[in-house]
Amino acid sequence: MADDLVKDLKRRMEGALEVLRREFAGLRTGRASVSLLDPVMVEAYGSRMPVNQVGSVSAPEARLLTVQVWDRSLVNAVEKAIRNADLGLNPQSDGQTVRVPIPQLDEERRVEITRIAGKYAEQAKIAIRNVRRDGNDRLKRLERDGEISQDELHQRTGVIQELTDAEIDRVDELLDIKQTEIMQV
Repeated sequence: MADDLVKDLKRRMEGALEVLRREFAGLRTGRASVSLLDPVMVEAYGSRMPVNQVGSVSAPEARLLTVQVWDRSLVNAVEKAIRNADLGLNPQSDGQTVRVPIPQLDEERRVEITRIAGKYAEQAKIAIRNVRRDGNDRLKRLERDGEISQDELHQRTGVIQELTDAEIDRVDELLDIKQTEIMQV
């Protein structure tokens, strides 16, 4: 039971890291990345859908994204959605293709993006600590119910803390990498 608990906690902490990676992928670094358009929702067929469900997103050049829209009638909707997504991008349609040039970032915007990355990292750390707290509470319940001894409680609490520390170190490593990438001119 207690071994399954540690595996479950590790899985949940990994989930927090995965969310952080996805959030980092959406941050603009001055280089074109197809994940930059992930948060863009297009008004299509009477509902809102992600841009990657109405066309193929690609990065043919380091400073250009293209969206090959599958339905010609949605080209204007895709263009409008990208413009209104508050990403600082100015798309241009070219037939069924929407071209999205990625402008050079200025120093002020880079600093702002690194601050946002820091907030994302802090949210991931909080999620990991919440998982730790949940695991410790479950261990205390097991000890109270007589399923594990006090010694076992102490040992497993230490294991959970080591796991938490390792995952938080990984968050810090990811943040350092992302901040270096953002500040790179």
